Amino acid sequence: MIISMKKGAPQEEINKLVRSFEEMGLSVTTIYGEDYNVFGLVGDTTRVDETQIAVNPYVDTVTRVSAPYKKVNRLFHPEDSVIDCGGVRIGGQEKIAMIAGPCSVEGLEPIVETAKAVKAAGATMLRGGAYKPRTSPYAFQGLGTEGILDLVEAKKATGLPIVSELMAIEHLDEFVEYVDLIQVGARNMQNFDLLKALGKTNKPVLLKRGLANTMEEWLMSAEYIMAGGNENVILCERGIRTFEKYTRNTLDLSVIPIVKEKTHLPIVIDPSHATGDWRLVESMSLAAVAAGADGLIIEVHPCPERAWSDGAQSLTPEHYASLVKKARRIAAVIDREL
Repeated sequence: MIISMKKGAPQEEINKLVRSFEEMGLSVTTIYGEDYNVFGLVGDTTRVDETQIAVNPYVDTVTRVSAPYKKVNRLFHPEDSVIDCGGVRIGGQEKIAMIAGPCSVEGLEPIVETAKAVKAAGATMLRGGAYKPRTSPYAFQGLGTEGILDLVEAKKATGLPIVSELMAIEHLDEFVEYVDLIQVGARNMQNFDLLKALGKTNKPVLLKRGLANTMEEWLMSAEYIMAGGNENVILCERGIRTFEKYTRNTLDLSVIPIVKEKTHLPIVIDPSHATGDWRLVESMSLAAVAAGADGLIIEVHPCPERAWSDGAQSLTPEHYASLVKKARRIAAVIDREL
């Protein structure tokens, strides 16, 4: 529910109204303007009688918001959120973030080599999986803590903040200590216990859309994190499962303008997992930049044919450097930088 006060409403009356909402157990978000003050009510507003509130001579309008997400909703937070991830700012009109690296961390020397290569090509953050969710229990599952520490060494060597996927609450402390942007993978988008635990931290979270989840379900998962107190959330579209077999998933680029309209959160696009084919990554990346994405997360490997996982969708550093150059030109057309 959104309540707008009339111009010149006395502060005493504003405070009185806020107290009445808090006594109902509602959380009140206040937006102060030059002419108007606006309240956003979060919680069970079914007990609030909007007609009774409208009787107040200092109340201008009362609007009941139908969307179940409140903290994510742009109505409560008109300005774009900008999330600081280890010194790289994502969102708003900041530079488009370029996150790159291998699907899996394969050891200290390979990840340091890749980190140097992607930085030279234009990457601003390093991605790498230390704990890997795999469809087959016999597939490589990641190096675990060793992989996280290898990422830390790569960060020391290049200065690139690191992004890695958290799969279980038991590893949360390790990620809070070492990882700059904690990724929640598609399979864990509705792991509500994990989302609640992340909500109690202040670490930036990259929340991937689930395999076949609606926009509303995705935004409600972001709401779980933010309701816990952590407002450092970045959305990530990585393709959804449809009937189409020519690509690994179907990349839904229409979510970019929808997210910009419905929420204040930044959105990053993952063309690697969406397409599953390195030959499609560049065109989808350029399209995502043109559509207004705040960042790209792309898998890059020095030798994709020897990658321990997802080599088919990984670019070489040379291909990545070419993509970055083209993306810069596309970004300039829409008055963004990369």
